[in-house]
Amino acid sequence: MIRKISSAFCALFLTFSGFAQEVEYTEYDLDNGLHVILHQDNTAPVVTVGVMYHVGAKNEVEGRTGFAHFFEHLLFEGTENIARGEWFNIVAANGGSNNANTTADRTYYYETFPSNNLELGLWMESERMVHPVINQIGVDTQNEVVKEEKRSRVDNAPYGKIIYGTGINHYMFKKHPYKNTVIGTMADLDAAQLDEFKAFFDKFYGPNNATLVVAGDIDTKDTKEMIKKYYAGIPRGPKVESINIKEESITSTIKAKEYDSNIQIPAKLYVYRTPAMNERDAYVLDMISSILTDGKSSRMYKTMVDDKKEALQVLAFPRSQEDYGMYVLGALAMGETPLETLGSSIDEEIKKLKTELISENEYQKLQNKFENNFVNSNSSVQGIASSLATYHTLYGDTDLINKEIEIYRGITREDIKKVANEYLNENQRLDLDYLPTPDSE
Repeated sequence: MIRKISSAFCALFLTFSGFAQEVEYTEYDLDNGLHVILHQDNTAPVVTVGVMYHVGAKNEVEGRTGFAHFFEHLLFEGTENIARGEWFNIVAANGGSNNANTTADRTYYYETFPSNNLELGLWMESERMVHPVINQIGVDTQNEVVKEEKRSRVDNAPYGKIIYGTGINHYMFKKHPYKNTVIGTMADLDAAQLDEFKAFFDKFYGPNNATLVVAGDIDTKDTKEMIKKYYAGIPRGPKVESINIKEESITSTIKAKEYDSNIQIPAKLYVYRTPAMNERDAYVLDMISSILTDGKSSRMYKTMVDDKKEALQVLAFPRSQEDYGMYVLGALAMGETPLETLGSSIDEEIKKLKTELISENEYQKLQNKFENNFVNSNSSVQGIASSLATYHTLYGDTDLINKEIEIYRGITREDIKKVANEYLNENQRLDLDYLPTPDSE
């Protein structure tokens, strides 16, 4: 079927004109369950081929955390027809670039090539899907790579436990696998046997658990023929059951302390459990985050950094996820400012959102900002490919790439007040003091 999405060029005028030029995309299913989305844009000779697998950290079993992220690395090792260590060389030699990323909910691989190498990109991703070589040499090699990534990004990075959730998740979730982190534990990966890695691949990396996106300088008819050639014969994998684990509501404040030997500046953090990413309230929380801390004109920055000079920096970000989200709100202390003082100031700003409507001027600035964010997210074929895959895989509605901005446009000042009252309550949060370890002070 044919859908419409907004052109990035004309969308630059959305704020003023209220509409944008539209381009077409097509989506369909192969008999083996592979969902295909094609976006044709012949303005530049570039094409992105991406495959999103509906598997992330939440699909791992207890005691084997980190598998999905591990496979983000392992599936670049090589295939039956791509020699070990040659994946990146092939891409670079053909003028391309590639990457992959993993969340709690999905894993995404992509290549961007000059458009005359479209078939190469399609072949390489089909090789990853059907012919990967999973052996002990590859597992041992990538185990060391992941360990180094964990050391550099989490263990030895200032505030790494907050950024990557190792200091938060287990407080917010007791039953759901979101209690674990995407990178997992090295003990779990060390203990895993080769057969377990092979079984994980067989369970989750079939075409029926994947979305293939091709965006850019293509001919839709020719591309369909190439996709049929390389993907139609791949056998369907086992059915992947959805995670359906319900958490009990948080009804009293969770008070905790976490220590980090990499920091000198303590932080006060409030963390709230929030709705799934496809619920309207999650979009409202995005806007609340922007009101509070997005830029030097935000409320918390002006009050706590500029006026009171009690915070060195402020932060607020929703961690959107498929089943539940988290909303992290906090500040880094300036000088000897007590964390209790930071907490009181944050609560004052939350109270204002709960009791007063934001001004019409602030509301219009907020709408303009989200219009601009929407344009930027789809300003390249690489961004469009990622968005198309995400909207289909995690939201179940590819056309959100066109409609999502309407959700933000429909959020009112009254909605912002209502959602603040529903979710940003003292008895529904983690109250976390994030401190330097005593030895580092």
